Amino acid sequence: MAMARSGVGSLLLDFVVLLLLLSLSFDRAFSSSEPELGSARVVFQTAYGDIEFGFFPHVAPKTVEHIFKLVRLGCYNANHFFRVDKGFVAQVADVVGGRTAPMNEEQRLEAEKTVVGEFSSVKHVRGILSMGRYSDPDSASSSFSILLGDAPHLDGEYAIFGRVTKGDDTLRKLEKLPTRREGIFVMPTERITILSTYYYDTRVEHCEREKSILKRRLSEAAVEIERQRMKCLP
Repeated sequence: MAMARSGVGSLLLDFVVLLLLLSLSFDRAFSSSEPELGSARVVFQTAYGDIEFGFFPHVAPKTVEHIFKLVRLGCYNANHFFRVDKGFVAQVADVVGGRTAPMNEEQRLEAEKTVVGEFSSVKHVRGILSMGRYSDPDSASSSFSILLGDAPHLDGEYAIFGRVTKGDDTLRKLEKLPTRREGIFVMPTERITILSTYYYDTRVEHCEREKSILKRRLSEAAVEIERQRMKCLP
């Protein structure tokens, strides 16, 4: 009888482990429906709240590197959203000319750089970050748009490099502000200043979260094995 109970417990353990593996595989498959985000996060702080976004380093590596360097240098501090077109885009101004604060030489050199157009099959949907540019496909510099709605006509025409991870409530506040039209642009009647910016890395936080999930699942598996073992006792 002891050997029989041990065999049942072993089968139950194998079954639970299989369920855990299938669950993890499903999680990975589900998350792969969009480009993988890198671990870096950037936060823009405004009077209406914060907007946090992450990057797609495998989709647009040169663009991501350039924008992240601008952030690290503090180039977006004192810049602004010059365009807020409800249901379409909220666009950050070029750093050169968009800031109210002067730039040092290092900031100016980086801000004046352009980046090659890294166009991809990623779709322009709400929350996506997309580089602004002129007619030259390689003219993107520091201006970029946050999509406030789906815009399939932009697909393949502008380089997508990330998406908003937090702050949709802030974007909705911006969409309610009064605007005026200047040519093709819908612009806010007040200056929406990017008061400050900061960045951080999610890897440590992610590892701790994964450990917590694994501990919980293993605990649940242990409880289920013990429950089934007790059912098998004579």
